[in-house]
Amino acid sequence: MADRYLNLYATYAYTDAFWNLDEGARCQVRRDLLAALQGASEGTHLYSVFPARVDADFLVWSAWGVEGNDLAASAFTGYGKALEAFRRYVRPAQSLWGFTRPSMYSRGKSEQDMHPLEGDRARYLVVYPFSKTKEWYLMSLDARQGMMNEHIKIGKQFFDVKQLLLYSFGLQDQEFVVSYEMEELPRFSELVNALRSTEGRKYTLLDTPLVTGFLMTAEEFLG
Repeated sequence: MADRYLNLYATYAYTDAFWNLDEGARCQVRRDLLAALQGASEGTHLYSVFPARVDADFLVWSAWGVEGNDLAASAFTGYGKALEAFRRYVRPAQSLWGFTRPSMYSRGKSEQDMHPLEGDRARYLVVYPFSKTKEWYLMSLDARQGMMNEHIKIGKQFFDVKQLLLYSFGLQDQEFVVSYEMEELPRFSELVNALRSTEGRKYTLLDTPLVTGFLMTAEEFLG
């Protein structure tokens, strides 16, 4: 069992060169691309993005187990090389990544925790970058814990919404990457609306852009 997991959420847009291919050639590009993606990580999950967003066509969630020394260099180098042959046909639109680690505000595992490699994936995935204000970190741990307890209490009421939190301090522009899985999008919207009225909300610095993905099987991706 891995100690931590490195997760990468990358969105891609098809280029004009792809759309200028005939249908059979486009299917072949997708088939080869899927094989390359699956060979580049331990876990690969595919999501349709367009028309929920107009800057990308699909999202790829890739995950690697981390045991001992950091493997980011080898993982990302292999991923980049695997996609070199397809850069003519797919343009990277956004890349969000980070590492899992135990939360300092909640203890133990929760049934709402998402595992990047195990279990079935839900129909919908929402991913976004997240950062807190400097005032948040200047408060005492007890003060922050109290506000997070309120946040956690509301989250548990939406037991059907799963979450995976990635830490990306000093690695990307944001501090965290937050992702949620759910079977019903309105439920997630209700959860976000409920969290807007919590005390901790005023210490949110960044929580956009949001990417909503619609789960695709390999067959649907090729189709």
